[in-house]
Amino acid sequence: MRKHIILLASLLMSVSLLTGCHGSQGSQEFTVPENFDTSREYEVTFWAKNDTNKTQTDIYEKAIKDFEAIYPNVHVNMRLYTDYGRIYNDVITNIATKTTPNVCITYPDHIATYLTGDNVVVPLDDLFADAKYGLGGTDVAFDSVGQNEIAEEFLEECAFDGHYYAIPYMRSTEAVYINKTYVEKLGYEVPDILTWDFMFEVAEAAMKKEGENFVVNGQKVMIPIIYKSTDNMMIQMLKQKDAGYSNEDGEILLFNDTTKELLYMIAEHAKTGAFSTFKISSYPANFLDAGQCIFAIDSTAGATWMGTYAPLSDISADKFVEFETAVRPVPQFDVNNPKMISQGPSICVFNKSDTQEVLASWLFAQYLLTNDVQIAYAETEGYVPVTTKAQESDTYQEYLSLSGTDNNQHYDIKIQASELLLNNIQNTFVTPVFNGSTSLRDASGQLIENVTKSVRRNEKVDDAYIENLYSSVASLYHLDQATGNASVSGEKADLGPLPSASKALLITLVIVWILIGAYYLYLNQKKKASS
Repeated sequence: MRKHIILLASLLMSVSLLTGCHGSQGSQEFTVPENFDTSREYEVTFWAKNDTNKTQTDIYEKAIKDFEAIYPNVHVNMRLYTDYGRIYNDVITNIATKTTPNVCITYPDHIATYLTGDNVVVPLDDLFADAKYGLGGTDVAFDSVGQNEIAEEFLEECAFDGHYYAIPYMRSTEAVYINKTYVEKLGYEVPDILTWDFMFEVAEAAMKKEGENFVVNGQKVMIPIIYKSTDNMMIQMLKQKDAGYSNEDGEILLFNDTTKELLYMIAEHAKTGAFSTFKISSYPANFLDAGQCIFAIDSTAGATWMGTYAPLSDISADKFVEFETAVRPVPQFDVNNPKMISQGPSICVFNKSDTQEVLASWLFAQYLLTNDVQIAYAETEGYVPVTTKAQESDTYQEYLSLSGTDNNQHYDIKIQASELLLNNIQNTFVTPVFNGSTSLRDASGQLIENVTKSVRRNEKVDDAYIENLYSSVASLYHLDQATGNASVSGEKADLGPLPSASKALLITLVIVWILIGAYYLYLNQKKKASS
């Protein structure tokens, strides 16, 4: 009889687990405390990313020191990463054990996946609006920016699923860094905005050789166009064409006829050697600085690696070639309606059981929007501050005005790249964010990478090839599964609550088993009574 009781208890426990734990179990929803308890000590863990740039590390460390001087009861522990992907993977791993950081530099695409766990990331709407501790709040102990002092376009990038889940930290876009000297040597003038056709035409002209050397540079190596992020290349081309990529519901629209046309265009120029990618050839800046590339397309944040006098160039001094550098927006299909991607890190705050700890974390996240932090970090590379307060400040305007006065802090190419974005904020865009959007982004670039490699191997790229490519890439990135909630890059997708019909079926099965058990016990007792 004891065995039967254990069996029935196990069945009931199984149903409880299936009905209650089918979706992820999260923390309680965060509510803004009425007051911040400064009598207590708090440990805030901050995960940040830098490119082994000591100056950026120093800025973070100074920001932490200054913040702790204002709030001596809050102790910020920083962990630095060199790769946003590693931050993302570590957060995913730590969600299950509830050991996420308090504050994290990340991207909205990544946050969308974090949100598959209940109440993992704090929605910031109430914190934004809180009269005491919100943006510009009366009880914030430093010069907090108001919500209206954050560039509207950048702030809206942090809103999805009906809430703000982040605040922007830095912003960049992409630029074409051009060897203007070689363009003019080939008989062309650099326009204010390039078209794709213009860039490809110049690139093909640069492929002319005399003997083993290219005419334009007199070297054995010339790759006229090198694109750093083929993800961005495909996304921007599709946006400029008003073609499908994805929608707010997470529907995958990437594999369409316009994408096919773009892949044919790319294949044509990859076949001649006029076009290549970072993954195939390496960093565009290295080739540009050595006079082996004419159009290096990379982030505005990468400007300090570009040009004859680039302060952070990775090539040896004897490899540099003297040339005039021009900085332009990414190529367009319609120069009268430019569209360029907005990119750059944001900041999210993770939920914890202690609401006071979350509030301490929010105050530190806010501090990263102050002018001192924003301007100092923006000056390290071609980023721009995300607040209009910092952008319009005398300090930042003076920094911009000193362009070209030295080849370090005021390196002219870096400041030109920053001004490119400042002058085009209204022309920037971001793609829809959902659980799976990171994989869709990877897939868009993979299409270009595969086509480029294939034509270099003399493989035939035709309709059959494209259809097979679509299928294989969709499968590789799990895009052939249910959109929006697909299992992404090996991550376990949240399945949400068990459907009511399934719950009812399981409950019915348990009741049947209970009745069977009760009947079995009845027969067993009856047998004992008759013997």
